[in-house]
Order: sequence, then C-alpha cells, then structure tokens
Amino acid sequence: MPINIFGFVALWSPYLLAATIITYLGTMFYLTKKNKLDSERYPISIKHIIYLTLTFALFYIVKGSPIDLLGHITFTMHMTQMGLFYLLLPPLLIVSFPNWWWKQLLQIPILSQLFHFFTKPLIALIVFNGMFSFYHIPLIFDAVKVDATLHTIYTVVLFFFAICMWWPLVNKLEDEYQLHGLKKIGYIFADGILLTPACALIIFASSGLYLTYSDPQMWLDAMALCVPAGVLDGLSITGPELFHSMGIVEDQRTGGVIMKVLQEIIYGVVLGQVFFAWAKKEREKDEVYPDQLA
Repeated sequence: MPINIFGFVALWSPYLLAATIITYLGTMFYLTKKNKLDSERYPISIKHIIYLTLTFALFYIVKGSPIDLLGHITFTMHMTQMGLFYLLLPPLLIVSFPNWWWKQLLQIPILSQLFHFFTKPLIALIVFNGMFSFYHIPLIFDAVKVDATLHTIYTVVLFFFAICMWWPLVNKLEDEYQLHGLKKIGYIFADGILLTPACALIIFASSGLYLTYSDPQMWLDAMALCVPAGVLDGLSITGPELFHSMGIVEDQRTGGVIMKVLQEIIYGVVLGQVFFAWAKKEREKDEVYPDQLA
C-alpha cells in the first residue's frame, strides 16, 4: 500500500518546512549582520554558510520529509532516522556556527552551567549512550512512541546530550573540555563500544521487542503523532505490514544493523580526520624542534 494515502501534510510537514526556512533565514541574517558590523570580531566563512545550510537541510529531511512517516512504519527507517539525527546532525550543527556565536550562547548562566557539566568527556559519553540505550528498552520505547509530550521531551533532551557528546571532539573553542590528539581517538572508540549493547540487543533478539511495530492499536496510536488528526479515522489499515514486506524480527534486525553501520561510518570519518590532524600537528612539531629529536 502506498504511503501517500496519509496525505501531503503527513508526508512533507509543510509547517515544519516553513519554520525551518524562517529559522534558517533568520540565523543567516543575524550572522551576516554581525559580520558586517565588525568582520574581525565576528568572522564568518564560506564553510560556516555551507555547513549551516546542510544542517538545516538535514534537519528537515530527517524530521519533515517522508523519512519521519516511514520511521513510524518500519523499525529500519526509525533507526536510520535516529542515526542521522543523533550521530550526524549534532557535529554538523557544532561546526556550522563560528566560535564567537558559541561564546555568546554560553554566556547564558543556566545553559553555561549545564553545558560545561555535561560536556565533560566521561559524563558526556555515559549520559548520551545511557539515554540512547534506555530509549530502546521496549517498555520505555513504546511509552515514548505513543505520547506526544514524552516523545518531544525525550527527543529534545537526547539531542542536547548528543551535542554534549560530540562537543569534546569537534568544537573549536579552547576550553577545558576540548580533547586533543590521541585522547580524541580513545574517545571515539569508547563511544562506539558503549553504543554496541543497545544495537546487539536489537540485532540478536529472537522476537519482536516493540508493540508499536507489532500491535495494531499501539501502531495506530504511534502513527497519530505524525499524521494529522482525522486522517487515520478515514483509512482501513491494520498495521505496518501493509506498507512493507519484511517480517517484524527481520525489520528489527535490519534496523539494528543499519544503526551500527551508520555509527561506524560516521565515527570512521571523524576518526580519520582526527588522526590526520594529529599526525599533521606532530610533523609540525618535528619541523619546529628538530634538535630535540637528535
């Protein structure tokens, strides 16, 4: 059955698209205006503009395009959405804004205190991976998927902790929570290890774990979060199996594999960048202090 039966609004979220475009234009206006006032104090590069554009585009693709609707129909697409939203979007967001913008943002007292506490490397790793793993405990997962308030709160909080988790790796501010050299490599490996148990639980489960993908009524309750009110009442549908051919366990395992593959690809790219940056820095040290190596 084609997913276009849910209507244009459910598929493309026009209100979210409008909000995303307005926010993007407002952000660009603010950054360029500050840059025009004092280009030395408020620098902004072409890279920032490109990354910012990619950040807003990725946000809409993940949360406003048919990917969001499909994430409620198949667990495979749900995990794809999770991987893009929590593993790819946060580092893009961090590098999208110049240092002076982050400094201004972190001058807000409460936000500054929370941010500096939760971006401590060990705390950032434990909190993000812990919340991500707890989210995929069946009882918690099903409760969050059918409650709009819980779903919104958990999404926002987990995204904040995802930013905190990525901060020690990709931020350019010189603060005490910025990792350097081999510490970054160790941090990436630790992050990958901590996320593995949640993926393993999903991949090696012998039965369906989540009622929101197997129980017809629970599935309809979850679908109500992304489909306009009244649309579902006019449809004769009994479950997600009408829209794809995978069995529940197969869909679940595929989702776990995709999440792990996405993690390995994203972390692998970051690991490569970190390694080559560290190697370049070490070579520069050798060139500056050649006598110390003799």
